[in-house]
Amino acid sequence: MRAIMVMYDSLRRDIVPCFGENKVPMPNFERLARHTVMFDNSYVCSLPCMPARRELHTGRANFLHRSWGPMEPFDDSMPEMLKKAGIHSHLSTDHYHYMEDGGATYHPRFSTWECYRGQESDAWVGDCSMKEPEFAPVLLSPESQPERLQNIRKISGWQNMANRTRMRNEEEYPQTLTFDGGIRFIEDNIDCDNWYVQIETFDPHEPFDSPEPYQAAWFDPDRPFVPDWPPYAEAHEDPETIKQMQKKYYALAQFCDKILGRILDRMDRYDMWKDTMLIVNTDHGFLLGEHGWWAKNNTLEYNEVAHTPLFIWDPRYKTAGEHRTSLVQTIDLAPTILEFFGLPVPERMKGKALGPVIELDAAVRQYGIYGVHGGPVCVTDGKTIYMRAVRNPEEKALEYTLMPTHMVGMFSHDELREMRLHEGFSFTRGCRVMEIPVMPTRNPGKLEHDILFDLQSDPGQQKPFRDAETEGRMERALIGLLKDNDAPKYLYKRFGLKEE
Repeated sequence: MRAIMVMYDSLRRDIVPCFGENKVPMPNFERLARHTVMFDNSYVCSLPCMPARRELHTGRANFLHRSWGPMEPFDDSMPEMLKKAGIHSHLSTDHYHYMEDGGATYHPRFSTWECYRGQESDAWVGDCSMKEPEFAPVLLSPESQPERLQNIRKISGWQNMANRTRMRNEEEYPQTLTFDGGIRFIEDNIDCDNWYVQIETFDPHEPFDSPEPYQAAWFDPDRPFVPDWPPYAEAHEDPETIKQMQKKYYALAQFCDKILGRILDRMDRYDMWKDTMLIVNTDHGFLLGEHGWWAKNNTLEYNEVAHTPLFIWDPRYKTAGEHRTSLVQTIDLAPTILEFFGLPVPERMKGKALGPVIELDAAVRQYGIYGVHGGPVCVTDGKTIYMRAVRNPEEKALEYTLMPTHMVGMFSHDELREMRLHEGFSFTRGCRVMEIPVMPTRNPGKLEHDILFDLQSDPGQQKPFRDAETEGRMERALIGLLKDNDAPKYLYKRFGLKEE
């Protein structure tokens, strides 16, 4: 048995032809749809990048106990479990956050790995030339960022411009190199059995830089440079500026579509459909001005962010070109891969193997939970979304960890001075853990009161409403999900819930 995962970052479901309005020509995603099962109710669990990837390893929600951070010593890791069972796991990626403090324990879990440089603000190209302190060419509206982030973003913008000097043609872009590496692994091992390869690109994550041929489909080639890096902030720009940024994203998405075709070509060329699982997924989506916001994390996790595209081909069922409506989440992918290779799924994993959904559209859960550490918590049954507000947002959230690192850098001395020892949770294998009070590193979703969205009558989430009966049902579901995930006790108070 063999398995390939193609993972994107920030790929929006609604631009993919089989799910959305087909705004963007994407022939290889259409081709993929003919070969796979498409999941109409696929949702995130934890956001953003590394929290989602921890779930990809552990099959368990991250955001209830931890923000952005490394794999923990007590964590189950799907790629490592494969490795220990004699199934070679390989990672080919340009997701540079693996190279930072907050992601440094992920890639070593694989049997082998390779990482390609240059995405976003990857500390790669050393450029010591003088730069305008108040200006970074790639950034849109840097002044709209929270004050503490403005200088960081400007430095990141200049770093990105330096990295782009190494991307003179399509062959030198990190996404191309990432797929080159993954395809090389496939072709080197085409006559071998028992392997898993994760081909993971940062695209179409911002900044929305793509090779010129893809830009040419959307922009006049003689145009002046258009900023392609949106802020994590409210979208106060004029409609034309927002439209230009959307086009930048569409161009990059078409680059992703082109490169996806290279994997489908290998599946065809080597007749891999007969024995190789193929999963194509993303960690989350991205707001492009909808709901008055750019990006994610600092706003509510609307469906443009939380409702994700997911495709799976499982050669055991030979089901292709069909949609499934059962509710699935990121935490289900690790159990699905382990089950495919005949390995037991640990009880600590709360995700479910998706074979029953692929075969019969049999439900594996009634409700799903998702959110960002420190922010509102969301519950959905696939038809209704319930967003529960934090009752005391001025209070610190708690981190539970044995690896006290943030995205970039260690926990501060001030944070660590408040550290207490906690007895641990059902998934920490008897290990006690640090309990560290922190202010959330972002400002996730200012929400003054709980709200509901009815996705059947209001798929665009334009009309939040209140209904006591529905809120009561969703609140009970939330309490059940917190218990099932052995959530910290303080969260019940944080969200104004009764534990019993």
